Amino acid sequence: MAGSGTAHLRTGNEALLRVEDLTVEFPIGRDRVVHAVSGISFDIVKGETLGLVGESGCGKSTTGKALIQLPRPTGGQVMLGGSDLTGLDNESLRSLRTQVQMIFQDPISSLNPRRAVGEVVAEPLHVWGPADKDAQWDKVSTMLDAVGIDPDSARYKYPHEFSGGQCQRISIARALVLEPELIICDEPVSALDVSVQAQILNLLEDLKAQYGLTLVFIAHDLAVVKNISDRVAVMYLGKMCEYSESDELYANPAHPYTQLLLESLPIPDPRVELHTGVTDDGELPSPINPPSGCRFRTRCDRADDVCAEIEPAMRRVNGDHFVACHHPLVAVDEVSVSVDGGS
Repeated sequence: MAGSGTAHLRTGNEALLRVEDLTVEFPIGRDRVVHAVSGISFDIVKGETLGLVGESGCGKSTTGKALIQLPRPTGGQVMLGGSDLTGLDNESLRSLRTQVQMIFQDPISSLNPRRAVGEVVAEPLHVWGPADKDAQWDKVSTMLDAVGIDPDSARYKYPHEFSGGQCQRISIARALVLEPELIICDEPVSALDVSVQAQILNLLEDLKAQYGLTLVFIAHDLAVVKNISDRVAVMYLGKMCEYSESDELYANPAHPYTQLLLESLPIPDPRVELHTGVTDDGELPSPINPPSGCRFRTRCDRADDVCAEIEPAMRRVNGDHFVACHHPLVAVDEVSVSVDGGS
């Protein structure tokens, strides 16, 4: 599954966010390194939602945090508009971070338990204004109301007095209060009940339309991602294996790993016969010592010697559908192979 290359990136300057060859590594001990994210690329245009999916440990949350330089990437570029966030000094980065906000995975622990909700949501305004306290509260009140929290009731309450779903709404209000262009949603519904998940997803869709937001939506639940995303990027062990418009990806998966993820989705119908043909007996590789060539080859029944020797590059399947696989499930566009330089 290990995929490289930039054939799937759009040409021109229309992208709000453009990420090229993003790499994040964490040293452990004297001579070992965790290869959390290894040279991935993608772009997002204004008003779009990109779904970033993959199983636990694939590097999707690390990617989301690296976009806002928490931590700073080991290599690559993160272009927001015309600015490369990876090359900015701390003061310039602080200023640009007002345009990019994040909704963290755990809605409760991401809120300061010692501060009242009104103060939690207003905290960004203490730095970036307005300076007037009444004006700050007016803005906080508007944001809390927009996410379905009664401002007057919540103002002096503390996070522990709210449910998980309510805390997630408060987190969303905090992310919106500076009116950012881009919001990174790191598994914003994974810790919530199914009924509450639907409420939060509908809320994000409404806020996206109301405030003209652009979203990076990180999740391991492909059913959730399908409903909210315009495009989907599939990650495995720090690499990107498939990139496509949402409907196309779900209808015609081109990578064996994508197909494995889709076939693992439960069907909410007790009358449906269980499908026992999906197996995955391969051992999970370590990000400290990932496999050579294609990183998915140790779990793939289509792998051969080429997969062990050569890392696959992104190739066009059709339209805006790209796959990084030597033996994809569908035929690739042979014309694009020579043009894009895919292997």
